[in-house]
Amino acid sequence: MARTRANDYDQKRLGILSRSAKLFAEHGYTGTSITMIADACGVSKALMYHYYSSKDAVLFDLLADHLQQLVVVVEAAATSEGDAEARLFAISAALLEAYRGADAEHQVQISSLKLLPPAQQEVLKALERRLVDVVSAAIAAAIPSAASKPQLLKPLTMSLFGMLNWHYLWFREGKGLTRESYAKMVTGLVVAGAEQAMAAVEESAKPERLNARKKADRPRAALVGRAG
Repeated sequence: MARTRANDYDQKRLGILSRSAKLFAEHGYTGTSITMIADACGVSKALMYHYYSSKDAVLFDLLADHLQQLVVVVEAAATSEGDAEARLFAISAALLEAYRGADAEHQVQISSLKLLPPAQQEVLKALERRLVDVVSAAIAAAIPSAASKPQLLKPLTMSLFGMLNWHYLWFREGKGLTRESYAKMVTGLVVAGAEQAMAAVEESAKPERLNARKKADRPRAALVGRAG
């Protein structure tokens, strides 16, 4: 007979994921064992396997829960009231708020997703791509000139994520900027600096394009000379 689930099954599962995230963040995924997770949760290893069949299953569920939550809050922020810049700020603020109390999960996402089997990675990367698509669309709306330059829109998008995603390395709750203030700073840096940054990139690319054209013309010139 199959073992029935306890009424508090989901609550205990979330507790396991929360403690696992802290262990993975502190010791690394490879440095954490199922036994360590079971000890941290105050359960036997046998009971641990009632919830998760492997450490991979723990990591996958942890990251799936975390990323799905991020997608929900970002999609909600993307439909908030206000102009395009206000919505971009709302997305930045929503992400930072979603990271509150979840720094360990966020750190594990950055460092350990790549350690999962390819099929599981692809499920999680699809959620990451959804996040990128929503933020990219918001940046394109706030900076119309970037919308027609996909080769620059993606770096702008990933730069915003970079500022938000790595804040956990230095941000300390209650010291210096609040999460909302930092979200305003990040949004302002992207919106105010995008035009100048894109112009600088395009200007620096001109010599490269010119040299590429010169190299492409050399074989044709040589052929003309030999033909004459």
